[in-house]
Amino acid sequence: MKKPTIAVSVGDLNGVGIEIALKAHTEISKLCHPIYCINKEILTQACRLLKCELPKDFQLHKVAGSLTIEPGKTTKESGRYSYDSFMAAVKLCEEKRADAVVTLPIHKEAWMMAGLEYKGHTDLLRKHFNKEAIMMLGCPQMFVALFTEHIPLKDVASSIQYDKLKEFFMDLHNSIQKPQIAVLGLNPHAGDNGVLGNEELIIKEAIKNANEEIGFKQFVGPVVPDVAFAPYFKDNYNYFVAMYHDQGLAPLKALYFDESVNISLNLPIIRTSVDHGTAFDIAYKNKANILSYINAVSSAIKLMQE
Repeated sequence: MKKPTIAVSVGDLNGVGIEIALKAHTEISKLCHPIYCINKEILTQACRLLKCELPKDFQLHKVAGSLTIEPGKTTKESGRYSYDSFMAAVKLCEEKRADAVVTLPIHKEAWMMAGLEYKGHTDLLRKHFNKEAIMMLGCPQMFVALFTEHIPLKDVASSIQYDKLKEFFMDLHNSIQKPQIAVLGLNPHAGDNGVLGNEELIIKEAIKNANEEIGFKQFVGPVVPDVAFAPYFKDNYNYFVAMYHDQGLAPLKALYFDESVNISLNLPIIRTSVDHGTAFDIAYKNKANILSYINAVSSAIKLMQE
């Protein structure tokens, strides 16, 4: 059976991404045919800093540009190159030269310094494809889809609007059609029937009407957020919708930090990513963990088969 081709964007070169790609190459090559979006000159520089040999079968898709790698530093040059690497990987998928994109971590401040308007990979994909991409993170034991992502906490409550929420549920249903999904409330105690906030009334109505349209009770809630991840409750669900970033990702990373991946749903291409950052503190120290990257590649392959 022919192995799939996966375009790998190398992330911020001042972080751990390229170390992970090099360290995991042999294992990844057993699963797929990886194409790394980076040029030879920069890759040689990274290998020299890591004191490692470049694998002979490390296939490159040249991404123009040059920079001096500065381990652990936030620079506009590394931000721009990580963007260019990502867009090169997306283009390979659009041209059917790759079956999926797997991304290594970027640094959002570096993107800002480079003058880029996007808050991250998912935001860029949403605007590039003009589709409401959904960010879902996790592993087989627990997946969390985020209704709001990288916005200030003070803006979350006003973002909970019926039309947007119902559309989100329908898009999520079209991506994940079978399992029941627990939807977290926004407020403590899921609002206590309006005592602690009214957002849950909107969430409840969106759940009810989405389920009616779907034809079965896929979405459950709103669930009290502080008990949703307790063992007796979590045993019944492994898919959750969080109203905001840290509400869902704090428990996920506490439980499954190393093995979790980031999956972009509701897009015309398959894109998965590691579920961690650039780890500037350990960059080029040969300490990076490769498990999330291997799981991201495995998840991309699984999505191709569904």
